[in-house]
Amino acid sequence: MFDFLSDYDILGAFWTTVQLALLSAVGSLIWGTLLAAMRVGPVPLMRGFGTAYVNLVRNIPLTVIILFTSLGLYQALNITLGADRSDTANFRLAVLGLIAYTSAFVCEALRSGINTVPVGQAEAARAIGLTFSQVLRLVVLPQAFRSAVGPLTNVLIALTKNTTVAAAIGVAEAALLMKEMIENEAQLLLISAIFAFGFVCLTLPTGLILGWVGKKVAVKR
Repeated sequence: MFDFLSDYDILGAFWTTVQLALLSAVGSLIWGTLLAAMRVGPVPLMRGFGTAYVNLVRNIPLTVIILFTSLGLYQALNITLGADRSDTANFRLAVLGLIAYTSAFVCEALRSGINTVPVGQAEAARAIGLTFSQVLRLVVLPQAFRSAVGPLTNVLIALTKNTTVAAAIGVAEAALLMKEMIENEAQLLLISAIFAFGFVCLTLPTGLILGWVGKKVAVKR
């Protein structure tokens, strides 16, 4: 019943999924933090850019963004992000697309955390001569991250599941292998159950661990 599984590299496909999720999570956290800083910053132009970016990207389907990275950046503009093979280029472009999309949600999660920090703390920091960037880096963001662990956990879980969209441009992750197996084998329910279980193994521990972390680091008001 399970003999056909030895013909497919299921663990390798899920490892690609894990790599997509981890690289995209790091990039999204960095870019999303910068966007959040722009949205609460004192410069109108930067606030406008951050607001426009978040509202625009959140309302574009991820599939459209991923396809644009392949058809628009790679095939039309020959942007490969330093890759010398098409499969490597597609992987890197998929990471870029996931970062561009997920960072908008990271930004909003962090902004909700920033809104939980009492205004008086920022005013006191400015009163002792700290600049806006120092107030944000030393006072506001540390507390915002602690308050936003829960929302950021949801974003990370959604990102892990969203990696399946990378199959649209040929990235050899779990969803693409699942499609190939369903086309070649008469074991639809079994194959679906295997891949569903694989994603549960990736997302459920993440939610439980980060949920525990969120309770431990939550700011007591």
